[in-house]
Order: sequence, then C-alpha cells, then structure tokens
Amino acid sequence: MIPIADELPRQRLPAVTWSVIGINVVAFLYELLLGSNIDQFFLEWGAVPAYISNPFDYPFYSVTLLTSMFLHGGWSHILGNMLYLWIFGDNIEDILGPWWFGAFYLGAGIVAGLAQVIVNPFSEIPAIGASGAVAGVLGIYLVLFPTAPVRVLVPGFFFMRVARLPALIVLGFWFVLQLFNGFLSLGSMHLGGGVAWFAHIGGFVAGLVVGFVARNVLRRRQQKQSLY
Repeated sequence: MIPIADELPRQRLPAVTWSVIGINVVAFLYELLLGSNIDQFFLEWGAVPAYISNPFDYPFYSVTLLTSMFLHGGWSHILGNMLYLWIFGDNIEDILGPWWFGAFYLGAGIVAGLAQVIVNPFSEIPAIGASGAVAGVLGIYLVLFPTAPVRVLVPGFFFMRVARLPALIVLGFWFVLQLFNGFLSLGSMHLGGGVAWFAHIGGFVAGLVVGFVARNVLRRRQQKQSLY
C-alpha cells in the first residue's frame, strides 16, 4: 500500500516543505559525485550511535543528528521519503505555519535519531535518512486529519489499483508495520546495518504528541473566536 496523494486543500504554498525536499535532493546529488568516498562521508556526517552516546570522547558529534536527516543511501531511500513528505508535509506546514513547521520537522528528526541511539547505543553503523523526521509529519497528520482521504496504490495479483482510504487506516497501518519490524529487529541488531526502525517509531510518536498539543491549541483558538 503506497500513498500517492491526499485530497486536503492547502491555503498557501508550502515553502518549507519544498525547501526541505530541495535540500535533500541537492545533498543526494552531491553524494553521487563522491564515488568510493561515500562511506567516509556517511561516517563523518551520518549519526553513529556509538559516537553520540559517548559525548565525552565525541563532544561535537551530536550535530550529526541534524546532518544525517538530509542524507540518503540510494534512489529508493530518497524517493520514498520525499514522496511521503510531498504528500503530507504541505498540510502540516499549512496549519502550523512555516516557522513552527520547520522547527517541528527538525525536532522530530532529532528525537527519531535519539530513539535509535537509545535502542542500539553501541552501533558503529551511521544512520542516515529523513525517515524519522518524515515519520513525525505522518504522526501529526494522523492526529489532525484522521479522516482525510488518501489515494494509495494497492498491489494485486497482476496489476496495481488505486484505492481511497482515510489517513487513519493508511498511516495507522504504516506505524503498525514499523512497530512489527522494529521489535522483530531487536534480536539481530548486533549484526549491524539494516533499517533504523526505531527512528521511524520515535519520530512518529513525537508527531503524535505534538499533534495532540496542536489540536488542543487549535480547538481553544476556535472556541475563543466563536465567542466574538
């Protein structure tokens, strides 16, 4: 089940969402030029849990919690993340405003990175990708727009068909899949590599929390406006 579009209208151009996508694309194109130096680049700018969890020996390495969320390991990695951000990011930016959305996106990415560090603090494999930050966007979207219709591609036996499902089903299914794979991966973390499932989970939970706060603020604002 692959989301391809939502049907929520927006009130303004999502400048921050588009800018974040642009930065990710530029960073990825730069990666393609590095050739055999790419592994060293990821080691320097990706988030290595063993370094982040040891701030006395690596006092400035925590900055990679930010830089790592703009790096990607391949075409499918960046295309998947940017597709989800393109579909769901504009409406969240619309309701939060550009400054708050930008702060939320970066904050969700940092929380996601820390979640992965907490679960696997001795890993020396650099974690990269916007997945955790994008997961935060999905979490807040689920809270604020649970009934919003989302068009998804559903695989069949011989062809793909387009279905129209509420965000609660699409994003809820996505989160359950992350939980399942995350806990399934606990026994093999010592092997290194793979998907940073707990970054996805941490980012999504951060989005849920911010979503509930934002929903309460919006409700109070609407109640005040109705009094006048």
